[in-house]
Amino acid sequence: MPRTVVVGLDGSPESMAATEWAAREARLRALPLRLVNVWELFPEPMGRAPMLDTEARIEPEVPGTGPGRILRERSDGIRLRHPGVEVTTEQLTGRATEALVKAAEDAELVVLGSRGVSGIAGFLLGSVGLHVIAHTERPVVLVRAEERAADEHAPDPSGTPADAAPFRPVVLGLDTAHPNGTLIRFAFEAAALRETALRVVHDWSPPPHFVLGLREDPEPAADLGREDATALAKVLSPWRREFPAVEVIEESRLGKAADHLVDASHTSSLVIVGRRIRHSPLGTHIGPITHAVLHHATAPVAVVAHD
Repeated sequence: MPRTVVVGLDGSPESMAATEWAAREARLRALPLRLVNVWELFPEPMGRAPMLDTEARIEPEVPGTGPGRILRERSDGIRLRHPGVEVTTEQLTGRATEALVKAAEDAELVVLGSRGVSGIAGFLLGSVGLHVIAHTERPVVLVRAEERAADEHAPDPSGTPADAAPFRPVVLGLDTAHPNGTLIRFAFEAAALRETALRVVHDWSPPPHFVLGLREDPEPAADLGREDATALAKVLSPWRREFPAVEVIEESRLGKAADHLVDASHTSSLVIVGRRIRHSPLGTHIGPITHAVLHHATAPVAVVAHD
């Protein structure tokens, strides 16, 4: 089965924004777009919102209404606004968490909506989104309701973001101690598709016994920073050769990775973070840095599962 870009659709503003983002991504990747709606016959707790539309779950569908109407109207609109993108729809019944994880198996990536706390405060991630991220091995992209195509692009001469302008950089959070090829390749390919720069952010912290000494002599900190920058450059060197057209901006920064990535999200088109695959059935294993970025980044966030 050919790969597709899968998006969860329920009629909410969050899923509408996610669908538009997914359509743009499908066009960039020259892949079909698959719109999926899940109708829960026995609704799960409201805490699982915003992934599912309450009315669509509870009320039986009658001709011209309900989830079937949502899929028809949204697919027709996507075809009009994004000519050339092949669009298919799928109506599923069952638990949203299980159905979306199953739908992800044949996907190139999965796109979900996530409610923004405010225009700049980032995501309010529901338990459905957390479950899908934690239980699929496909990349998952979270898009907030306020996301617009122009937000992914640099400002025009008047200072206003415009979708005709070049893309803002793609940002990758990278652990140089455990670099993963799947994560790095996804980031380079995302930047190449957008013909934009890749900004690679890595944090470092001095050993505890350095802290007191650094207050009096900053030189050891400078040495540690240079060593970390050298390690980052070494990890990225073969990827630079494989993707020579991608401009790479390396940032080795003192402090917390999540804070740096959230700051970088304000001027990026996409933030990419990793999630180590764990096969324990208990808990949502996405890691503290990824969790923080998902909740506070202002750009779409891609979570890439890896070994």
